[in-house]
Order: sequence, then C-alpha cells, then structure tokens
Amino acid sequence: MKLSSLSFWALLTLVVATAISLSSCDPDEDFLTGDGVNIRFELDTLRFDTVFTELGSATRSVKIHNEDDRPIKLDEIYVDGTTGVSFVFNADGTPGPLVEDVIIWDNDSIYVFVEVTIDPDAPLSASPFVIEDRLVVKTGNKEQSVLLEAWGQNANYFPSRYNKGVPVVLSCDNGTITWDSPLPYVIYGEIFIDECLLEITAGTHIYVHGGLAENELLGVFNDGFLFTLPQGQLHLAGTREAPITIEGDRLEEGFSEQPGQWLGIIIGRESQGNIIEHTTIKNSIFGVYADSAAEVSLTNVQIHTTSSSGILGIHSEIIADNCLLYDNGANAIQLTHGGSYQFDYCTVASYGVDASALAVTNFQCYNQDCSSFDVNPLEAAITNCIFFGSRRDEVIIQDFTARSAPETMQLDMDHCLVRVDELLTRNDGEYSDFFSTYCLDCVNGDQDDALFLNRPEDDYQLDTLSIAQGRGAVLPAFPLDLLGTPRDAMPDIGCFERVD
Repeated sequence: MKLSSLSFWALLTLVVATAISLSSCDPDEDFLTGDGVNIRFELDTLRFDTVFTELGSATRSVKIHNEDDRPIKLDEIYVDGTTGVSFVFNADGTPGPLVEDVIIWDNDSIYVFVEVTIDPDAPLSASPFVIEDRLVVKTGNKEQSVLLEAWGQNANYFPSRYNKGVPVVLSCDNGTITWDSPLPYVIYGEIFIDECLLEITAGTHIYVHGGLAENELLGVFNDGFLFTLPQGQLHLAGTREAPITIEGDRLEEGFSEQPGQWLGIIIGRESQGNIIEHTTIKNSIFGVYADSAAEVSLTNVQIHTTSSSGILGIHSEIIADNCLLYDNGANAIQLTHGGSYQFDYCTVASYGVDASALAVTNFQCYNQDCSSFDVNPLEAAITNCIFFGSRRDEVIIQDFTARSAPETMQLDMDHCLVRVDELLTRNDGEYSDFFSTYCLDCVNGDQDDALFLNRPEDDYQLDTLSIAQGRGAVLPAFPLDLLGTPRDAMPDIGCFERVD
C-alpha cells in the first residue's frame, strides 16, 4: 500500500514533533538545580483583596521567572500552611498541595494560580482577620517565597487593608472621631492622632496587625500602633459591663497568648488629657508608653502578655488605679527620667522573668557610659499596691544623685505589699531605711507566703489566707475593686477585694 505525498509528509511531521517532544523531557538535559537556582517572583505579596462579606473565594496568580540562559528545575512548590486557613494552588497546570520537579526553560516563566476560600462568620480561631502564609519554592536547601495575604472576618480595617508599614495621620480640626461600630476594628499600619480626639466606645474590640515593617520615616520598626501627637488625644471609654479589648490579630491556637505581636499605645510628647478606662491590652511589645510631658490616666485597666514593660513613663504624668499587670517581659512598670506618678490599688505580678514589678529612676543617659545624662525629679505616690514576683527584689530604685539630692527622688509608698531583699543591703545599705523612708506601713512578703488564688492560671485574686487581706489604707475615692466588688472598712491591698 502506497502513501500519498500528503500522508507521507503528515506522518513525517508527526514523527519529528514526537521526537522534539520527547527530547524536551530528556532527563539528561543540563538543568540548573539545587542552591544555585535563582528565580524571580513578579511580586513580593499576592493579595486577595475581596471584601469577604459572605462566604467567598478568590483566585490570584503570580509568575515565576527564570532569567538564566539555562533551564532550571524546582524541587518543590508548596504552601507553608502556618495559618490554619487553606490556600490551594496550581503550578504550571499541576495541582498542589505539593508539586515536584517543576521545569522552567531558559528565559521563560510559569504561572502559579492560588485560591483561598474564607467564611467571614467562622470562629476567629478558624478565620482570623489578616491571614498570611507563604508560597514556597524549594531548590536544594534554598527557599524562596512570595507572601500570601487575605482578609477573613467582617471588620473595619483601619486605615485600610493595604496599609502595612504606612503611617497615617488622623486629624479632625480639634473635633472628635468615634469608633462605635458593632464590628471589630483591625488596625493595619501606624495611626498618628493629631488635632483630634479619637474616642473608642464601650464594648469595642480592636485587633492590631503587627510584624516588622519599613518606611522612610521610621526605617525598620515594629508595625501596628496608636500614637498621640502633641495636639492629639485618645479616650478608651470602656465600662465594667462592656470593656474594651486591644490585642493582636493572630487568634489561632498558640497565638492568643503570644507577646510582641504589635508595638503598643504611645502617648507622645506633650499629649494631654488621655484616658483609658475598663480596657484590656495584650499581645503587644509594651502596653502604654507615655513620653516626655505627656499625660494619661488608667482606670480598671489590665495589661498582660507583653514582651517588654506593661507601663512605661518617661518624664511624664501617669495616674493609675485598679489596674492589673502580669506576664510582662521586662520591668512591669518602668518610670524613667523622673516625672509625676500616682498609683492606687494596683496589682503588679512579675513571675518567670529577670525583671522587677516596679523600677523608678530620676535620670536618663544619652550614651553607653552615661557620661552624657540628664536628671529630672521624680514624684511618685503609690498606695495600696502589690509589687510581687519571683525575683528577690521586685522594687528597683536608681537615684543618680545617690540620695545627695532627696528632692529629685520623692518616692512615697504607703500600705503596699512588696518583695525586697538585696535592696536593703546593696551599696553599703543605701536603702536600708526603705521601710521607714520610702515604704510606710508596707508588708515585705516572702515567696512562700499565701497571696494569689491561682497564679499558674493567672488568677490574681486573693487567696483565702492572703497576706494582702485587710492591710490596705481606706481610700474613699475608690469604693469598688477591678471587678466592681465593694471594698470594706479594712480594704485589701491590690486591685481585688477578697470576698469569702
């Protein structure tokens, strides 16, 4: 049987095409592999910018470029899977969750399509607010990745959902901006308050998206904070029935009790009239930082799970009552470079960290050897407070004048429960008169004394045999404790009144 001329050429074409196809998959092809492979993603973040007001999914794509003159082979492509939310992908036509031995020809590229499905009404642990993961390309021991970013829960994203690392000034011509939505707020970036009062109403829940960021103004820094400028004010107006909570936005298991997720609240220089009431602040680097000549009052506030101090005062004015601080990674209350401070009925517990519950200084150093410094008077009136923890000294006093100028270190503690030991003997007994000069009618507790109800479970109410019971001074201005329990004629020390 003879083939026609047309059939012959058709058959020849098919054979040649098949040979070319087989040679393109030749396992002996000279591919670049291992740690020497360099790829370029066309973007560093793949964002899913759908507003998830109902159950929905979104698909986005990213190109991976090989700009080398030789073909490369990628060992693996996969999604890290650290968030608990499922991103699915398809790399050059092959679906995940793991795609292996992906070839990109010289000076060519492939597409990776990624999809995420999120239920905005799912529990927070299943669908957090800002969801981040990584699409990873592995070659040898080398990992290269692109960030995957999506938004889950229905919320007010402020200033916007594209604001990571971007400073935004909130201004209203000396008026008031009120956050009173029933939906939670997610702070995504840095908010500077200027010529404006930001009032946050009772029951508001705020989540802050942190992490490292970089911009021209601040360089590399920890993202996620509220900052009052000199003409800005902040009022967190929680109530006992409807408190305010500010915490990190990573609420999956293992993150809710993780400190250092966002920076904190900064009361900037000369900012006056700031009020924080019935508010819990957690998961931050520090809780509240009051800078030089700034003013803030805290009432019924809880600050815990911070990687640094709970309250930081730098030559500022702070008034605090019925406050609870615990699980702070540095000195829980750090008052530096003097200032004016008043603390009443506060409980400060500092366990498991080589830092104190209270540290006060009247100076500030400007270089490493402190040859350049400044001294500023410190005035602190502290009544009915607990400063206790696992260190032998939970109170630190640093007087730059070595007590030669008493007017620069006016520390007046009254009816407090403290734990001090070496403070009384250090530096040839510089503070041997601590209990007769600085802390009057105070109790010096021991590690074995009964104090808190269940410290391992962070329950800092008083034990039935607590040494803080009935040892406080009567302060008519504070008839109720942190939980709203009435104080009796012989009040207990700290933010909790024991009820039998």
